[in-house]
Amino acid sequence: MAASDSDSDSDADSDSTLPAPIHLLPPDALHNVLLRLPLRDAVLCRPVSRLFNETLSSQFLALLPTLRLLLLRHPRPDGGGCLNAFDPDRRHWLRLPFNAFLPNQSSPVASSPSLLYLWVEAAPSPSPPPLPSSSSSSSTVHPPKALAVCNPFAGRYRFLPPLGSAWARHGTVLAGPGGTVLVLTELAALSYTPSGSGKWMKHPLSLPSKPRSPILAAGAAAVFALCDVGTPWRSQWKLFSCPLAMLTGGWAPVERAVWGDVFEILKRPRLLTGAGGRRVLMIGGLRSSFAIDAPCSTVLILRLDLATMEWDEAGRMPPNMYRCFTGLCEAAAQGNTMPPAVAGGNNKVKVFGGDGKVWFAGKRVRGKLAMWEEDELGSSGGKWDWVDGVPGHSDGVYRGFVFDGGFTAMP
Repeated sequence: MAASDSDSDSDADSDSTLPAPIHLLPPDALHNVLLRLPLRDAVLCRPVSRLFNETLSSQFLALLPTLRLLLLRHPRPDGGGCLNAFDPDRRHWLRLPFNAFLPNQSSPVASSPSLLYLWVEAAPSPSPPPLPSSSSSSSTVHPPKALAVCNPFAGRYRFLPPLGSAWARHGTVLAGPGGTVLVLTELAALSYTPSGSGKWMKHPLSLPSKPRSPILAAGAAAVFALCDVGTPWRSQWKLFSCPLAMLTGGWAPVERAVWGDVFEILKRPRLLTGAGGRRVLMIGGLRSSFAIDAPCSTVLILRLDLATMEWDEAGRMPPNMYRCFTGLCEAAAQGNTMPPAVAGGNNKVKVFGGDGKVWFAGKRVRGKLAMWEEDELGSSGGKWDWVDGVPGHSDGVYRGFVFDGGFTAMP
């Protein structure tokens, strides 16, 4: 009996030392299995074993489809370490672990395929105490920031050439293919290309006013922006564009006589890129009339086809959804009535996204976002839906942008 117990113990020990069945697969079969994993699951499998870590190399992961995410920027300046992401395909919220490898607090501002661009606070340095005569307002100092590019899934980053602090506070960052980066302010633009001189090139902006919601349409290799050419009493918006190859002196208005009053029907318009970078989306409140103080009845999405230069209506927010942004839904739930001025729809709706997906946030819509997805065939007004479970929504209204995470590019 003792010998039998000893034999069973040895058999159990030998079974525990046997490798898992997946380790016995031929390399081709193992690759076939792992290629079926979504990118995020494949990244999570890397630390499981040495075999997985060696097999799931950066070259192997570059073969997997990129992960389309909506990245949310924290509403408070001191919340840069909080980066939540939403996967619209799997309807799942997740967090990107970029805090684990970046040296200091950071704030994401733009993206290109696989790459994320962030303003990173520079390392603090000792400074002399303020003079007794300095006032409290003049002693306020903004911490210096540097622009960095990283691949959050690979845990790699590098800093771009340094910029002045004014660019970090007032500049809009646009990222394009091949590592091209633009930083636009009211008076000038900076461009950086890794394959070029390795330095920032400055381009004066010949625009009538500060560019609003500039976008980089990759399909057209051009930058588009709205400018207010109206009066202090009434805004009048006009579309301008500039080819990437002619950032100095290449800005020109984009207009056609057949467009008519297309820019007059929207209040506070904003630009986003359509699917594939071949279209420009213009989103804003739909005016109920042409009066200066006319309220909005809903949110309208217009689409400009860059091949035909024709506008069409791409989407219109459903009335029941828009009423939630005006506060009518909340008031009805509490048994209250809204004042006519508020019920008319003069409410700011935050609009963000890109590449044919648009999200909407508002102070009166807590814990959720409205989502719209472009219909590329143009047979419908797009797909509207609610996204629930927004993390940390009590901290304020988030903004964000689209990020295609993957291993197709490294900093």
